[in-house]
Amino acid sequence: MMTLVVAVVLLGVGTFAFRLAGPTLRARVEISPRVEKLMMVGVAVLFSALVAVSALIEGQEFAGYARPTGVLVGGVLAWRKAPFVIVVIAAAGTAAVLRLLGVP
Repeated sequence: MMTLVVAVVLLGVGTFAFRLAGPTLRARVEISPRVEKLMMVGVAVLFSALVAVSALIEGQEFAGYARPTGVLVGGVLAWRKAPFVIVVIAAAGTAAVLRLLGVP
């Protein structure tokens, strides 16, 4: 039990240190525009990979066609700057209707 408490406290302190380091070091460390652009591209790539894996994979298998289609509908609506509630409802509704029609 004591090991668990120590681990939780250490993780909490580490998380706080990382959060504090950002604003503290931002004024002291100068990042070149090229590195900033690369970091932004890296964020976009990681986010895209997360969306792709979440949309296409369930467990160790393909999630079926309904979920990726719902994500695609939501992505198109978000790209067209639709309100967030509409994006979520349309994506979930698309997947639900497809599953209702028997599409896996």
